[in-house]
Amino acid sequence: MSLLNPNHRPSRGTALDHHLPPTTNGSTSSSSSSSTTAHNSRKKWSSLLPLFLVLVFIAEISFLGRLDLSKNADLLNSWTESFYQFTTSSFSASSLEIGDEDPILGVTDAVVDSGGESCEEWLEREDSVVYVRDFKQEPVLVTGAEQEWRSCAVDCKFGYDKQKADAAFGLPNVAGTPGILRSMESAQYYPENNIAFARRKGYSIVMTTSLSSDVPVGYFSWAEYDIMGPVQPKSEKALAAAFISNCAARNFRLQALEGLEKSNIKIDSYGGCHRNRDGNGKHSVNKVDALKRYKFSLAFENSNEEDYVTEKFFQSLVAGSIPVVVGAPNIQDFAPAPGSILHIKELKDIESVAKTMKHLADDPIAYNQSLRWKYEGPSDSFKALVDMAAVHSSCRLCIFLATKIREKEESPLSLKRPCKCERGAQTVYHIYVRERGRFEMESVFLRSGNLTMEALETAVLLKFKSLNHEPIWRNERPESIRGDKNALRVYKIYPVGMTQRQALYTFSFKTSTAFTSHIKSNPCAKFEVIFV
Repeated sequence: MSLLNPNHRPSRGTALDHHLPPTTNGSTSSSSSSSTTAHNSRKKWSSLLPLFLVLVFIAEISFLGRLDLSKNADLLNSWTESFYQFTTSSFSASSLEIGDEDPILGVTDAVVDSGGESCEEWLEREDSVVYVRDFKQEPVLVTGAEQEWRSCAVDCKFGYDKQKADAAFGLPNVAGTPGILRSMESAQYYPENNIAFARRKGYSIVMTTSLSSDVPVGYFSWAEYDIMGPVQPKSEKALAAAFISNCAARNFRLQALEGLEKSNIKIDSYGGCHRNRDGNGKHSVNKVDALKRYKFSLAFENSNEEDYVTEKFFQSLVAGSIPVVVGAPNIQDFAPAPGSILHIKELKDIESVAKTMKHLADDPIAYNQSLRWKYEGPSDSFKALVDMAAVHSSCRLCIFLATKIREKEESPLSLKRPCKCERGAQTVYHIYVRERGRFEMESVFLRSGNLTMEALETAVLLKFKSLNHEPIWRNERPESIRGDKNALRVYKIYPVGMTQRQALYTFSFKTSTAFTSHIKSNPCAKFEVIFV
Protein backbone atom coordinates (compact mmCIF):
# COMPACT_ATOMS: atom_id res chain seq x y z
CA MET A 1 0.00 0.00 0.00
CA SER A 2 1.40 3.37 -0.85
CA LEU A 3 2.09 5.81 1.96
CA LEU A 4 -0.55 8.47 2.42
CA ASN A 5 -0.06 12.06 3.47
CA PRO A 6 0.02 11.96 7.28
CA ASN A 7 -1.54 15.43 7.37
CA HIS A 8 -4.58 14.41 5.35
CA ARG A 9 -7.69 13.36 7.25
CA PRO A 10 -10.23 11.75 4.91
CA SER A 11 -13.90 11.84 5.68
CA ARG A 12 -15.09 9.26 8.18
CA GLY A 13 -17.75 8.38 5.62
CA THR A 14 -15.25 7.40 2.92
CA ALA A 15 -16.15 4.09 1.31
CA LEU A 16 -13.14 1.84 1.84
CA ASP A 17 -14.56 -1.24 0.05
CA HIS A 18 -15.12 0.42 -3.29
CA HIS A 19 -13.22 -2.46 -4.88
CA LEU A 20 -16.07 -4.87 -3.99
CA PRO A 21 -18.81 -5.43 -6.58
CA PRO A 22 -22.22 -4.00 -5.70
CA THR A 23 -24.74 -6.31 -3.98
CA THR A 24 -26.89 -8.03 -6.61
CA ASN A 25 -28.24 -11.15 -4.85
CA GLY A 26 -28.42 -12.90 -1.50
CA SER A 27 -25.24 -14.90 -1.97
CA THR A 28 -23.23 -11.83 -2.67
CA SER A 29 -24.73 -10.14 0.36
CA SER A 30 -23.99 -13.16 2.51
CA SER A 31 -20.43 -13.30 1.23
CA SER A 32 -20.00 -9.64 2.01
CA SER A 33 -21.44 -10.18 5.49
CA SER A 34 -19.09 -13.10 6.12
CA SER A 35 -16.16 -11.07 4.91
CA THR A 36 -17.09 -8.21 7.20
CA THR A 37 -17.47 -10.60 10.16
CA ALA A 38 -14.03 -12.12 9.44
CA HIS A 39 -12.47 -8.69 9.09
CA ASN A 40 -13.94 -7.52 12.40
CA SER A 41 -12.71 -10.73 14.03
CA ARG A 42 -9.18 -10.16 12.72
CA LYS A 43 -9.34 -6.56 13.85
CA LYS A 44 -10.55 -7.65 17.31
CA TRP A 45 -7.67 -10.12 17.72
CA SER A 46 -5.19 -7.54 16.41
CA SER A 47 -6.35 -5.04 19.01
CA LEU A 48 -5.79 -7.66 21.75
CA LEU A 49 -2.19 -8.37 20.72
CA PRO A 50 -0.59 -5.67 22.91
CA LEU A 51 -2.53 -6.94 25.96
CA PHE A 52 -1.46 -10.51 25.19
CA LEU A 53 2.20 -9.51 24.98
CA VAL A 54 1.99 -7.58 28.25
CA LEU A 55 0.57 -10.67 29.96
CA VAL A 56 3.41 -12.77 28.54
CA PHE A 57 5.91 -10.25 29.89
CA ILE A 58 4.29 -10.33 33.36
CA ALA A 59 4.38 -14.11 33.33
CA GLU A 60 8.06 -14.01 32.43
CA ILE A 61 8.78 -11.63 35.32
CA SER A 62 6.94 -13.96 37.71
CA PHE A 63 8.91 -16.92 36.40
CA LEU A 64 12.22 -15.17 36.95
CA GLY A 65 11.14 -14.42 40.52
CA ARG A 66 13.98 -12.52 42.10
CA LEU A 67 15.20 -10.84 38.90
CA ASP A 68 16.59 -7.36 39.72
CA LEU A 69 15.39 -5.22 36.84
CA SER A 70 17.50 -2.27 37.95
CA LYS A 71 20.56 -4.40 37.25
CA ASN A 72 19.19 -5.78 34.03
CA ALA A 73 18.03 -2.59 32.33
CA ASP A 74 19.48 -3.75 29.02
CA LEU A 75 17.21 -6.77 29.03
CA LEU A 76 14.17 -4.64 29.78
CA ASN A 77 15.06 -2.02 27.19
CA SER A 78 15.70 -4.71 24.60
CA TRP A 79 12.32 -6.30 25.32
CA THR A 80 10.41 -3.01 25.22
CA GLU A 81 12.15 -2.01 21.99
CA SER A 82 11.16 -5.33 20.45
CA PHE A 83 7.63 -4.77 21.72
CA TYR A 84 7.57 -1.31 20.13
CA GLN A 85 8.86 -2.59 16.80
CA PHE A 86 6.49 -5.57 16.80
CA THR A 87 3.40 -3.56 17.64
CA THR A 88 4.34 -0.80 15.22
CA SER A 89 4.63 -3.28 12.37
CA SER A 90 1.56 -5.18 13.58
CA PHE A 91 -0.51 -2.03 13.40
CA SER A 92 0.99 -0.77 10.17
CA ALA A 93 -0.59 -0.34 6.77
CA SER A 94 -1.40 -4.04 6.65
CA SER A 95 -3.81 -3.83 9.59
CA LEU A 96 -4.84 -0.19 9.99
CA GLU A 97 -7.65 1.40 8.09
CA ILE A 98 -7.89 5.14 7.60
CA GLY A 99 -9.53 6.48 10.73
CA ASP A 100 -8.19 3.74 13.02
CA GLU A 101 -5.99 4.79 15.92
CA ASP A 102 -2.48 3.44 16.19
CA PRO A 103 -2.05 2.37 19.84
CA ILE A 104 1.68 3.20 19.75
CA LEU A 105 1.96 6.38 17.68
CA GLY A 106 -1.53 7.69 18.31
CA VAL A 107 -2.03 8.38 14.62
CA THR A 108 -5.70 8.65 13.82
CA ASP A 109 -5.62 10.12 10.33
CA ALA A 110 -2.64 8.52 8.60
CA VAL A 111 -1.41 5.18 7.38
CA VAL A 112 1.96 4.32 8.90
CA ASP A 113 4.45 2.96 6.40
CA SER A 114 4.90 -0.75 6.88
CA GLY A 115 8.53 -0.39 5.78
CA GLY A 116 9.31 1.75 8.82
CA GLU A 117 9.88 4.93 6.79
CA SER A 118 10.68 7.88 9.01
CA CYS A 119 8.99 11.27 8.82
CA GLU A 120 12.24 12.71 7.49
CA GLU A 121 12.41 10.19 4.65
CA TRP A 122 8.76 10.70 3.85
CA LEU A 123 9.16 14.49 3.74
CA GLU A 124 12.26 14.28 1.55
CA ARG A 125 10.16 12.46 -1.01
CA GLU A 126 6.82 14.21 -0.69
CA ASP A 127 8.25 17.76 -0.63
CA SER A 128 10.52 17.24 -3.62
CA VAL A 129 9.86 19.52 -6.59
CA VAL A 130 10.64 18.75 -10.21
CA TYR A 131 11.37 22.16 -11.67
CA VAL A 132 10.38 23.07 -15.21
CA ARG A 133 13.46 25.22 -15.70
CA ASP A 134 16.78 23.40 -15.71
CA PHE A 135 19.46 26.07 -15.43
CA LYS A 136 22.09 23.75 -16.89
CA GLN A 137 20.02 23.50 -20.07
CA GLU A 138 18.62 27.03 -19.93
CA PRO A 139 21.00 29.29 -17.96
CA VAL A 140 19.90 32.54 -16.37
CA LEU A 141 20.23 35.13 -19.13
CA VAL A 142 21.17 38.75 -18.41
CA THR A 143 21.58 41.17 -21.29
CA GLY A 144 23.20 44.58 -21.56
CA ALA A 145 26.70 43.76 -20.35
CA GLU A 146 29.51 41.25 -20.69
CA GLN A 147 30.71 39.62 -17.47
CA GLU A 148 33.36 37.10 -16.59
CA TRP A 149 34.16 35.23 -13.38
CA ARG A 150 35.64 31.91 -12.46
CA SER A 151 32.54 29.99 -11.43
CA CYS A 152 29.03 30.37 -10.10
CA ALA A 153 26.64 28.23 -8.09
CA VAL A 154 24.02 28.56 -10.84
CA ASP A 155 24.55 28.48 -14.59
CA CYS A 156 24.13 31.95 -16.08
CA LYS A 157 25.03 33.87 -19.18
CA PHE A 158 25.73 37.55 -19.87
CA GLY A 159 25.83 39.28 -23.21
CA TYR A 160 23.59 40.56 -25.98
CA ASP A 161 21.51 37.51 -26.82
CA LYS A 162 18.32 37.87 -28.86
CA GLN A 163 16.50 35.45 -26.61
CA LYS A 164 14.05 36.59 -23.97
CA ALA A 165 16.26 37.70 -21.08
CA ASP A 166 15.59 37.09 -17.40
CA ALA A 167 16.84 40.62 -16.69
CA ALA A 168 18.60 43.48 -18.47
CA PHE A 169 21.12 46.10 -17.40
CA GLY A 170 20.71 49.81 -17.94
CA LEU A 171 17.00 50.15 -18.60
CA PRO A 172 13.91 50.11 -16.38
CA ASN A 173 11.50 47.22 -16.90
CA VAL A 174 10.83 46.86 -20.61
CA ALA A 175 8.29 44.43 -22.07
CA GLY A 176 8.16 42.47 -18.84
CA THR A 177 11.95 42.06 -18.55
CA PRO A 178 13.19 43.15 -15.12
CA GLY A 179 15.57 46.11 -15.34
CA ILE A 180 18.83 46.23 -13.38
CA LEU A 181 20.46 49.39 -12.04
CA ARG A 182 24.12 48.86 -11.14
CA SER A 183 26.41 51.58 -9.84
CA MET A 184 29.15 52.08 -7.24
CA GLU A 185 28.69 55.85 -7.05
CA SER A 186 27.17 57.79 -4.20
CA ALA A 187 23.45 58.57 -4.43
CA GLN A 188 24.28 62.12 -3.33
CA TYR A 189 25.82 62.68 -6.75
CA TYR A 190 23.67 60.22 -8.70
CA PRO A 191 20.14 60.36 -7.22
CA GLU A 192 18.95 57.35 -9.26
CA ASN A 193 21.25 55.21 -7.11
CA ASN A 194 18.92 55.79 -4.19
CA ILE A 195 16.98 52.53 -3.86
CA ALA A 196 13.56 54.13 -3.47
CA PHE A 197 14.23 56.46 -6.41
CA ALA A 198 15.38 53.53 -8.57
CA ARG A 199 12.20 51.61 -7.77
CA ARG A 200 10.07 54.59 -8.76
CA LYS A 201 11.92 54.77 -12.07
CA GLY A 202 10.97 51.17 -12.76
CA TYR A 203 14.09 49.18 -11.85
CA SER A 204 13.25 45.79 -10.36
CA ILE A 205 16.81 44.97 -9.26
CA VAL A 206 19.21 47.43 -7.64
CA MET A 207 22.96 46.79 -7.35
CA THR A 208 24.74 49.55 -5.41
CA THR A 209 27.14 49.89 -2.50
CA SER A 210 24.15 49.91 -0.16
CA LEU A 211 23.83 46.68 1.81
CA SER A 212 20.08 47.26 1.56
CA SER A 213 20.13 46.82 -2.22
CA ASP A 214 19.09 43.56 -3.87
CA VAL A 215 22.67 42.64 -4.80
CA PRO A 216 25.31 44.79 -3.04
CA VAL A 217 28.45 45.73 -4.95
CA GLY A 218 31.01 46.93 -2.45
CA TYR A 219 34.58 48.17 -2.73
CA PHE A 220 35.88 45.31 -0.58
CA SER A 221 37.07 41.75 -1.11
CA TRP A 222 39.81 39.49 0.18
CA ALA A 223 41.09 38.98 -3.36
CA GLU A 224 41.47 42.68 -4.14
CA TYR A 225 43.07 43.82 -0.89
CA ASP A 226 45.74 42.16 1.22
CA ILE A 227 43.93 43.27 4.34
CA MET A 228 45.98 41.01 6.62
CA GLY A 229 49.29 42.26 5.21
CA PRO A 230 52.04 42.96 7.80
CA VAL A 231 52.42 46.25 9.62
CA GLN A 232 55.56 48.22 8.73
CA PRO A 233 57.51 50.69 10.90
CA LYS A 234 56.04 54.21 10.88
CA SER A 235 58.89 56.28 9.54
CA GLU A 236 57.26 59.60 8.58
CA LYS A 237 57.34 62.64 10.85
CA ALA A 238 53.80 63.65 9.91
CA LEU A 239 51.12 61.75 11.83
CA ALA A 240 48.78 61.25 8.86
CA ALA A 241 48.61 61.11 5.08
CA ALA A 242 45.74 62.29 2.88
CA PHE A 243 44.81 61.71 -0.77
CA ILE A 244 41.98 64.11 -1.64
CA SER A 245 41.53 65.31 -5.21
CA ASN A 246 37.90 66.43 -5.39
CA CYS A 247 37.91 69.77 -3.62
CA ALA A 248 34.17 70.32 -4.18
CA ALA A 249 32.85 67.42 -2.14
CA ARG A 250 29.37 67.95 -0.71
CA ASN A 251 30.34 66.97 2.81
CA PHE A 252 32.70 68.62 5.30
CA ARG A 253 35.84 66.65 4.56
CA LEU A 254 37.97 69.68 3.64
CA GLN A 255 36.83 71.48 6.79
CA ALA A 256 37.79 68.36 8.74
CA LEU A 257 41.24 68.36 7.14
CA GLU A 258 41.73 72.03 8.00
CA GLY A 259 40.37 71.47 11.52
CA LEU A 260 42.89 68.71 12.24
CA GLU A 261 45.73 70.90 11.00
CA LYS A 262 44.53 73.72 13.28
CA SER A 263 44.63 71.20 16.15
CA ASN A 264 48.35 70.70 15.44
CA ILE A 265 48.01 67.38 13.61
CA LYS A 266 50.73 67.34 10.95
CA ILE A 267 49.31 65.93 7.68
CA ASP A 268 51.10 65.10 4.43
CA SER A 269 48.58 65.80 1.67
CA TYR A 270 49.35 64.05 -1.64
CA GLY A 271 46.13 64.91 -3.46
CA GLY A 272 45.01 68.00 -5.34
CA CYS A 273 43.44 69.55 -2.23
CA HIS A 274 45.79 71.19 0.29
CA ARG A 275 48.69 69.48 -1.46
CA ASN A 276 51.97 69.77 0.41
CA ARG A 277 53.69 66.54 -0.54
CA ASP A 278 54.62 65.28 -4.00
CA GLY A 279 56.01 61.84 -3.23
CA ASN A 280 59.68 62.68 -2.93
CA GLY A 281 59.94 64.21 -6.39
CA LYS A 282 57.99 61.47 -8.18
CA HIS A 283 55.11 62.34 -10.47
CA SER A 284 52.94 59.72 -8.85
CA VAL A 285 52.98 57.72 -5.66
CA ASN A 286 51.60 54.34 -4.71
CA LYS A 287 48.95 55.12 -2.13
CA VAL A 288 49.22 51.93 -0.10
CA ASP A 289 53.02 52.01 -0.02
CA ALA A 290 52.88 55.62 1.15
CA LEU A 291 50.22 54.96 3.81
CA LYS A 292 52.28 52.16 5.35
CA ARG A 293 54.76 54.77 6.62
CA TYR A 294 52.14 56.77 8.56
CA LYS A 295 50.44 56.05 11.85
CA PHE A 296 47.13 57.43 10.55
CA SER A 297 45.46 57.85 7.21
CA LEU A 298 42.61 60.20 6.40
CA ALA A 299 39.93 58.06 4.78
CA PHE A 300 37.75 61.03 3.86
CA GLU A 301 34.92 60.10 1.46
CA ASN A 302 33.16 62.62 -0.80
CA SER A 303 29.78 61.96 0.83
CA ASN A 304 28.39 60.78 4.14
CA GLU A 305 26.15 57.98 2.95
CA GLU A 306 25.30 54.69 4.64
CA ASP A 307 27.49 51.83 3.36
CA TYR A 308 29.36 54.12 0.95
CA VAL A 309 32.84 52.96 1.99
CA THR A 310 35.45 53.08 -0.78
CA GLU A 311 39.02 52.01 -1.39
CA LYS A 312 40.22 54.93 0.77
CA PHE A 313 39.17 53.01 3.85
CA PHE A 314 40.26 49.53 2.76
CA GLN A 315 43.65 50.73 1.54
CA SER A 316 44.21 52.15 5.02
CA LEU A 317 43.49 48.73 6.52
CA VAL A 318 45.89 47.06 4.10
CA ALA A 319 48.60 49.57 5.01
CA GLY A 320 48.27 48.98 8.74
CA SER A 321 47.53 52.65 9.28
CA ILE A 322 44.67 53.61 11.60
CA PRO A 323 41.85 55.10 9.45
CA VAL A 324 40.43 58.45 10.46
CA VAL A 325 37.08 58.51 8.71
CA VAL A 326 34.74 61.12 7.35
CA GLY A 327 31.98 59.35 5.47
CA ALA A 328 29.47 56.59 6.12
CA PRO A 329 27.56 57.18 9.36
CA ASN A 330 27.68 53.42 9.98
CA ILE A 331 31.42 53.07 9.38
CA GLN A 332 31.77 51.06 12.60
CA ASP A 333 29.99 48.21 10.79
CA PHE A 334 33.05 48.07 8.53
CA ALA A 335 35.64 48.25 11.31
CA PRO A 336 37.84 45.12 11.59
CA ALA A 337 37.67 45.28 15.39
CA PRO A 338 36.39 47.57 18.16
CA GLY A 339 38.68 50.58 18.61
CA SER A 340 40.43 50.04 15.29
CA ILE A 341 39.23 53.26 13.58
CA LEU A 342 38.50 56.90 14.43
CA HIS A 343 35.34 58.55 13.16
CA ILE A 344 34.68 62.25 12.68
CA LYS A 345 30.89 62.19 12.57
CA GLU A 346 30.53 65.96 12.53
CA LEU A 347 32.76 69.01 12.77
CA LYS A 348 32.46 69.28 16.54
CA ASP A 349 34.23 65.88 16.80
CA ILE A 350 37.48 67.21 15.29
CA GLU A 351 39.05 68.36 18.54
CA SER A 352 38.41 65.09 20.41
CA VAL A 353 39.63 62.99 17.46
CA ALA A 354 42.81 65.10 17.25
CA LYS A 355 43.37 64.54 20.96
CA THR A 356 43.00 60.77 20.54
CA MET A 357 45.44 60.78 17.61
CA LYS A 358 48.07 62.53 19.71
CA HIS A 359 47.54 60.12 22.61
CA LEU A 360 47.90 57.04 20.42
CA ALA A 361 50.95 58.47 18.68
CA ASP A 362 52.67 59.03 22.04
CA ASP A 363 51.67 55.69 23.58
CA PRO A 364 53.04 52.71 21.60
CA ILE A 365 51.08 50.19 23.67
CA ALA A 366 47.75 51.95 23.05
CA TYR A 367 48.60 52.45 19.37
CA ASN A 368 49.47 48.78 18.90
CA GLN A 369 46.24 47.82 20.63
CA SER A 370 44.33 49.58 17.84
CA LEU A 371 46.16 47.37 15.32
CA ARG A 372 45.89 44.18 17.34
CA TRP A 373 43.43 42.75 14.80
CA LYS A 374 46.29 42.58 12.31
CA TYR A 375 47.93 39.90 14.44
CA GLU A 376 44.95 38.16 16.03
CA GLY A 377 42.51 38.41 13.15
CA PRO A 378 39.49 40.66 12.59
CA SER A 379 36.10 40.23 14.25
CA ASP A 380 33.56 37.70 13.03
CA SER A 381 31.31 40.56 11.91
CA PHE A 382 34.07 41.94 9.67
CA LYS A 383 34.81 38.52 8.20
CA ALA A 384 31.12 37.92 7.55
CA LEU A 385 30.90 41.24 5.70
CA VAL A 386 33.97 40.79 3.49
CA ASP A 387 33.21 37.11 2.87
CA MET A 388 30.13 38.22 0.92
CA ALA A 389 32.46 39.39 -1.86
CA ALA A 390 34.02 35.93 -2.16
CA VAL A 391 31.19 35.42 -4.65
CA HIS A 392 31.34 37.87 -7.56
CA SER A 393 28.44 40.33 -7.66
CA SER A 394 27.47 39.09 -11.14
CA CYS A 395 27.19 35.54 -9.82
CA ARG A 396 25.17 36.80 -6.84
CA LEU A 397 22.87 38.50 -9.35
CA CYS A 398 22.33 35.18 -11.12
CA ILE A 399 21.60 33.44 -7.83
CA PHE A 400 19.13 36.19 -6.96
CA LEU A 401 17.33 35.79 -10.30
CA ALA A 402 17.35 31.99 -10.22
CA THR A 403 15.91 32.05 -6.69
CA LYS A 404 13.05 34.27 -7.90
CA ILE A 405 12.41 31.92 -10.84
CA ARG A 406 12.27 28.92 -8.50
CA GLU A 407 9.91 30.73 -6.14
CA LYS A 408 7.47 31.31 -8.99
CA GLU A 409 7.55 27.62 -9.91
CA GLU A 410 7.05 26.57 -6.31
CA SER A 411 4.18 28.94 -5.59
CA PRO A 412 1.37 26.86 -7.21
CA LEU A 413 2.70 23.77 -5.44
CA SER A 414 2.87 25.32 -1.98
CA LEU A 415 -0.55 24.05 -0.92
CA LYS A 416 0.21 20.52 -2.15
CA ARG A 417 3.50 20.02 -0.32
CA PRO A 418 3.04 18.73 3.24
CA CYS A 419 6.20 20.40 4.65
CA LYS A 420 5.56 18.65 7.95
CA CYS A 421 4.80 15.17 9.22
CA GLU A 422 2.56 14.57 12.21
CA ARG A 423 2.89 11.44 14.30
CA GLY A 424 0.63 11.71 17.30
CA ALA A 425 1.70 14.66 19.45
CA GLN A 426 4.99 14.98 17.55
CA THR A 427 5.40 17.08 14.41
CA VAL A 428 8.49 17.07 12.20
CA TYR A 429 9.05 20.24 10.14
CA HIS A 430 10.91 20.17 6.85
CA ILE A 431 13.27 23.16 6.53
CA TYR A 432 15.63 24.13 3.70
CA VAL A 433 19.03 25.76 4.21
CA ARG A 434 21.85 26.92 1.96
CA GLU A 435 25.09 28.77 2.56
CA ARG A 436 25.09 32.39 1.46
CA GLY A 437 26.58 32.49 -2.04
CA ARG A 438 25.26 29.07 -3.00
CA PHE A 439 22.04 28.20 -4.80
CA GLU A 440 20.85 24.66 -4.09
CA MET A 441 19.14 23.91 -0.79
CA GLU A 442 19.81 21.19 1.79
CA SER A 443 17.12 19.59 3.95
CA VAL A 444 17.13 19.72 7.74
CA PHE A 445 14.37 18.75 10.14
CA LEU A 446 13.12 20.14 13.44
CA ARG A 447 10.69 18.52 15.83
CA SER A 448 7.87 20.39 17.51
CA GLY A 449 9.33 19.62 20.93
CA ASN A 450 12.47 21.60 20.13
CA LEU A 451 11.48 24.29 17.65
CA THR A 452 14.18 26.87 18.41
CA MET A 453 16.95 28.77 16.65
CA GLU A 454 19.47 26.83 18.74
CA ALA A 455 18.04 23.58 17.43
CA LEU A 456 18.16 24.91 13.86
CA GLU A 457 21.81 25.89 14.26
CA THR A 458 22.64 22.43 15.59
CA ALA A 459 20.76 20.76 12.73
CA VAL A 460 22.55 22.97 10.19
CA LEU A 461 25.98 22.14 11.59
CA LEU A 462 25.24 18.42 11.65
CA LYS A 463 23.95 18.52 8.08
CA PHE A 464 26.84 20.45 6.56
CA LYS A 465 29.46 18.53 8.52
CA SER A 466 27.97 15.29 7.22
CA LEU A 467 28.48 16.69 3.71
CA ASN A 468 32.12 17.59 4.47
CA HIS A 469 31.13 21.10 3.50
CA GLU A 470 33.83 23.68 2.83
CA PRO A 471 32.78 27.31 3.26
CA ILE A 472 32.66 29.26 0.05
CA TRP A 473 35.17 31.82 1.34
CA ARG A 474 37.91 29.34 2.21
CA ASN A 475 40.06 29.92 -0.87
CA GLU A 476 39.49 33.69 -0.76
CA ARG A 477 40.42 34.54 2.80
CA PRO A 478 44.06 35.02 3.79
CA GLU A 479 45.40 31.75 5.12
CA SER A 480 46.04 33.22 8.57
CA ILE A 481 42.31 33.65 9.23
CA ARG A 482 40.85 30.56 7.55
CA GLY A 483 40.74 28.55 10.75
CA ASP A 484 40.51 24.78 11.07
CA LYS A 485 39.55 23.23 7.75
CA ASN A 486 37.34 20.67 9.47
CA ALA A 487 35.53 23.16 11.71
CA LEU A 488 32.31 25.00 10.91
CA ARG A 489 30.94 27.91 12.90
CA VAL A 490 27.61 29.57 12.29
CA TYR A 491 27.55 33.36 12.37
CA LYS A 492 24.00 34.08 11.23
CA ILE A 493 20.97 32.18 9.97
CA TYR A 494 18.22 34.23 8.38
CA PRO A 495 15.25 33.74 6.01
CA VAL A 496 16.05 33.70 2.30
CA GLY A 497 15.12 37.00 0.66
CA MET A 498 16.53 39.35 3.28
CA THR A 499 18.99 42.08 2.36
CA GLN A 500 22.55 41.88 3.62
CA ARG A 501 21.90 44.83 5.92
CA GLN A 502 19.08 42.91 7.55
CA ALA A 503 21.00 39.64 7.59
CA LEU A 504 24.21 41.05 9.06
CA TYR A 505 23.01 43.78 11.40
CA THR A 506 19.31 44.18 12.05
CA PHE A 507 17.41 40.87 11.80
CA SER A 508 16.84 38.39 14.57
CA PHE A 509 14.00 36.34 15.97
CA LYS A 510 13.47 38.28 19.18
CA THR A 511 11.83 35.37 20.93
CA SER A 512 11.48 31.62 20.51
CA THR A 513 7.80 32.24 19.90
CA ALA A 514 8.67 34.44 16.90
CA PHE A 515 10.81 31.67 15.42
CA THR A 516 8.12 29.05 16.01
CA SER A 517 5.54 31.30 14.39
CA HIS A 518 7.78 31.80 11.34
CA ILE A 519 8.24 28.05 10.83
CA LYS A 520 4.53 27.34 11.18
CA SER A 521 3.42 30.18 8.91
CA ASN A 522 6.04 29.54 6.21
CA PRO A 523 5.70 25.93 5.01
CA CYS A 524 9.02 24.43 3.91
CA ALA A 525 10.74 27.56 5.24
CA LYS A 526 14.02 28.53 3.55
CA PHE A 527 17.06 29.95 5.30
CA GLU A 528 20.57 31.09 4.43
CA VAL A 529 23.51 30.52 6.73
CA ILE A 530 26.73 32.50 7.07
CA PHE A 531 29.67 30.46 8.29
CA VAL A 532 32.72 32.15 9.82
